[in-house]
Amino acid sequence: MKQLPMAVQGLVSVMVLTCASTADALNQNITALFRPDPSKPQQNTFVNTTPSSGYCQEYPSQCGSSTFSIRLPINFNSSGPIQANHGDPRQGAMFNVPADWRITQVTHTGTGETALVEVRWSGLGALHELPSSAVDLVGGGVSVWRAHELLWNGLAWVYAPSPCRYSGLGWYTERTYKFFWKTPTEGTCAKRANYLVPSLRYNYLDFAYELRTPNPLRMSSGQYTGSITYGVGPGRDVDMGDVMVASDSVITLNFKLDVEHTLKIDVPPGGNRVELVPQEGWQSWLNSGRKPTRLFRDQRFHISTSSRFKMMLECQHVSGNTCAVSEAGSGHAVPVDIRVSLPDGLTDAADQPVNHRRLLRDGSGTELFQPGFYIDRRPGTLHFEVARTSVEAMLDSGAKAYTGNVTVIWDSEV
Repeated sequence: MKQLPMAVQGLVSVMVLTCASTADALNQNITALFRPDPSKPQQNTFVNTTPSSGYCQEYPSQCGSSTFSIRLPINFNSSGPIQANHGDPRQGAMFNVPADWRITQVTHTGTGETALVEVRWSGLGALHELPSSAVDLVGGGVSVWRAHELLWNGLAWVYAPSPCRYSGLGWYTERTYKFFWKTPTEGTCAKRANYLVPSLRYNYLDFAYELRTPNPLRMSSGQYTGSITYGVGPGRDVDMGDVMVASDSVITLNFKLDVEHTLKIDVPPGGNRVELVPQEGWQSWLNSGRKPTRLFRDQRFHISTSSRFKMMLECQHVSGNTCAVSEAGSGHAVPVDIRVSLPDGLTDAADQPVNHRRLLRDGSGTELFQPGFYIDRRPGTLHFEVARTSVEAMLDSGAKAYTGNVTVIWDSEV
């Protein structure tokens, strides 16, 4: 008389864990956000969320998509007159700003993890104000436009002195000139006065900036903060020469980078109940008496993630570093080998693909999986197997059913 087929069942749970100044200093926040976009899985960069002001807000076509501007409420007043035909650029209207890339560190507010942000000033502008009409300062007899040209070395302020570059737009009145210059590299950009300028004032400072942000796929969910400070004054980071005196001596940019990762696992209906069966099914044993060599089941799931994560197991019945299924009456238990295969685009810490990677209770070997781009509902597989020696022990025991609960954990707190 042949023994009836044995039911070997386990209840599999899926657990997904996600992480969600001084008195003379001028502070400015720079904010950026990473939130994965399923419609653009390859676009894994931060989006600058800092409100734009100044030049790029007024004339966005002049800045493009990667350059942003901020109007700083800082003013500069000349400490005395600017002499006609001064030989030293520092005695006139000059500008030198941090146009080369500078690096600062941002730190996760919860975990202390760090990343690097790079920033450069890619442009500068202001509204300069004269004490009287430019026509009067050059002696009259010319148009306002021509007076602004004659007053400053024959070129109006829309035309930037090297190494600064022309931006394309400038605005003027009899006493004022609004300008903006591009700064492709650091260096002194100076205007020489052809006539005596009794006083000069910059009513604000516009600066355009570019950011290089870290790879958000290598960062944890949460907020990263940091700052970079520029000194203002002669010989400092923001240098307007020896004549122009600033209302603030320090400009601090405060960075706030928010990372909002996705980590979601979808198991098809009924997929949490896994029945392990022989490869040929139980009918082969019933018909021929040939013992099955293994019991197994592959369970498909879908994963969506922009986050690093690790994996591990929790078990109702334990067998060493893995889970087991047990016969309720006798308590006889056998280990279950549990493995995972992840879709293309997810790799381990060594950038190797994940194929039949064994899952263990202590998480060893699965400490870090990371996406190369946003993974949007791609298929993966959990592999469950009872090996041949364990199958023989189960059959010899005469038991009818082995069961056990297994919890597979995806944890983004890496």
